[in-house]
This record gives sequence, structure tokens and C-alpha cells, in this order.
Amino acid sequence: MDDLPDLLRRAASAAADFRATLGERPIAREVDPGALRESFGGPLRTAPSPPAQVLEELIGAAEPGLVATAGPRFFGFVIGGSLPAATAADMLTSGWDQSAFNAVLSPAALAAEVGAGGWLKELLGLPATASVGFVTGCQAANTVGLAVARHQVLARAGWDVERDGLAGAPRVRVVASVERHATIDRSVRLLGFGTAIIEPVAADSNGAMDVADLERVLRTRPPGPTVVCLQAGNVNTGACDTLRVACDLVRAHGGWVHVDGAFGLWAAASPATRHLVDGSELADSWATDGHKWLNVPYDSGFVFCADPSAHAAAVSYTASYLVGSGAAAGGSDFVLESSRRARGFAVWAALRELGRDGVAELINRNCRLARRFADGLAAGGAEVVNDVVLNQVLVGFGDDARTDRVIDAVQRDGTCWLGGTTWRGRRLMRISVSNWSTTDADVDRSVAAILRLRAQP
Repeated sequence: MDDLPDLLRRAASAAADFRATLGERPIAREVDPGALRESFGGPLRTAPSPPAQVLEELIGAAEPGLVATAGPRFFGFVIGGSLPAATAADMLTSGWDQSAFNAVLSPAALAAEVGAGGWLKELLGLPATASVGFVTGCQAANTVGLAVARHQVLARAGWDVERDGLAGAPRVRVVASVERHATIDRSVRLLGFGTAIIEPVAADSNGAMDVADLERVLRTRPPGPTVVCLQAGNVNTGACDTLRVACDLVRAHGGWVHVDGAFGLWAAASPATRHLVDGSELADSWATDGHKWLNVPYDSGFVFCADPSAHAAAVSYTASYLVGSGAAAGGSDFVLESSRRARGFAVWAALRELGRDGVAELINRNCRLARRFADGLAAGGAEVVNDVVLNQVLVGFGDDARTDRVIDAVQRDGTCWLGGTTWRGRRLMRISVSNWSTTDADVDRSVAAILRLRAQP
């Protein structure tokens, strides 16, 4: 224990040194997978090793395989780099080593979740009375939200799914867009429905749900237990479903609305983009990520439910040995994990650092930079395929093979990193602008690199 302060200071110093190089280091480097595995492999030592030695060995082994995903020119997937205060708070979280199961195990961890959860609901325009579960990401958030939906629509039909399961239960309809995220399908699988149950709804030219087709689908069967999954932020285009109209339609059919808003729900935090998610407050459950557009460390996501009692009934449990369980709902009562990392500290720190204006500015800047990306590439002769409404840009470079060659060349070059996707039958470059530290200069440098590599034979 006498050496622990020095050990933690060394770990913090190494982390700070890595973060300080993010602006200029290659985003990804060629890696020898065998050598990397070897550096982490070998026989387990018989004798203990000094912690300081272990730390240095870890730093040396990991360095060749680290990717600058937290840096300003990583545009693959929708990944934000953690904010300074959130990073520091997450380091404290590891040092404090708190379990956020309930308020008995860590009063501070639960209080941070309550405080940060209230701020999140305010920023996202959700009901102040909604429950909040701090989960690992949107996969877990969608699974919990749909578990609550399953509970409630079957309870309305007189069926106790937690006690009796799905065998013999009234049939549940699950309706979702053809452009839904794949995590919806996995959640449906995990909840025992099977993906064949999903009734697809057509999407418009930019990937948002066609509400006229939603009405058609809802009318194809008589009223009964129905769950409709809407989307805020199409994974490829950033498009948002027309939430107000869709929610009204579903409500008229007595259904439950779940909104998958992994990154797009954050549009509510800015006056400039709030119209894209107008009506989101009418839904019954919502899912979003923190490690995307809020820029907090992995892993962090949130599930909200308009009916806290249904939320707790669907996923909570009690046991005689769990001191404090069964009291006021909170903590693990709203998620699927018992041994929970205290994620609320980093979320609280991020929101405290940014404030309401800072969150809005982050959203606005990333959207502006996405349009700058699109304009720069279009001016250079590339084809921008989508309507850039948020932070997503889809780009083609001719045929599929050529587009894939450009993507591969960009990833190998190291100036920036972007991924590929298949959308509407075409291979496209997918650009996601989500990082708090990205600047105009980062975008211009990336555009120049992409066009340079595109021109190569």
C-alpha cells in the first residue's frame, strides 16, 4: 500500500502522455497480431510480480496495438473521445472501486446517478418523472427498454411474463423500420421473441421511417400487445423518424413506443437540431449512449422509462442477503447487472464540465463539421449520398470496388480513420463526426488525405 500512490501517479502519467499525442499520432498502425498476442501471452508466472513492473510491462505490451479512437480525426463508427473531466472522473471511479448496486453499497454512486440522470432527462427533453438506468451501452439499453415493453403490453393483456414466460402468452407484435439498428434484432432474440416476429416498415430516401407505411402495418392486424421501435439517428445517414406523428399513431393502436436514440437522441440538447426529435417525449422508453456524443469513457449508456414501476418490475430482483434491496427503486433495479461499475461519476463530471450550453455547442459543431466534410469531398468530385442532417456522411467513389480501395487506403495512411458500410445495395465510406476535440483543421486535413488517396491508381 505504501507504493500505491506512486503506482497510480505513474498510470495517470502514462494515460496523460497518450492523450497528449492523439492530435498527431497515426490513427491506426500496421500491427503484427502474432507479436501482439505474444507480448500478452506466454506461461503464467509462478511467483508474484511487483505492481510497478507489471504496469510497465502492460504499457509496453499495449502500445503497438492502441488505436487513437479518442483523437480528433477518428471518424469510424460513432465514437467520441472522453472529455477531460470525464476521463479524470473515470480514473477516480477505478480508484474508489465502488459497486453501484444500491445506495447501501455506495451512497455516492447512486446519488451521482440520480443527479446526472436528472440532467440527462432535462437535456434530452424527456419526462422528469422517468426512470433512468445506467447501462453499458445502447445494446443493453435497447434490451432493457424492450424487456419493459414486453412486461407492460403482456400485463395489459392479463399475462405475467416474468412468472409464466412466453409459452402460451398472447402474441406480441414487434414493429420496426427496415433501417433499424442490428441491436434491436439482438434484443428481440435475447428476449425470446425471435427475429421472425419483427414486422418491417418501409423507410424514406434518407432512411427515416415512412409513417404512412407504419399506419398500414399497424392496421394489418386487430388490436393487441404491440411494441413499435422508432429511431432517432439512422446509423448510416443520421436521419430521425417523425417521432410525434409515429407516437400518436402507435398510441391510437394501444401500443408501446421504444425509441432507439443511440446518438440521435442528443439532437434534443441543441435548439438548432431539436426539431429533428420533436415528439420524442411521447414515447414510453428510450435508449441512448454516453460514450458516443456525450464523450464519456467506455462503457456508458442510458435507458429511460416513462413508467418507473414497470421498469423495475421487468428487470429488478431481490434476495434475502442483499441488504437494502427491495427499498426505493434505483441502481441495479433498472439494469441487467448487479456488479455495476459506478458510471454515474464520469457522466456527472462530463455534464458539469460542459453545462447546457457546452452540450449544445458540441452537437452544433459536430453537425457543422460533418457538413464541412461533405462539402469538401463533394467539391473534390466524390459523391455524397445522404442528406447530412446530423453528424453522419455517406460517400461514394464510383463503383463498390473503388470505394473499398479508397477506404482501405485511408485506413492504412493514418491521417484519419473512417469505416465502410453497405447502404441501399452500395458500398460507401461512412464518416461519423462525434469527438469534442475535432476542429475545422482536422476535417480539412482529412478531406485532403482522402482526395489524395482517391487519386492514386
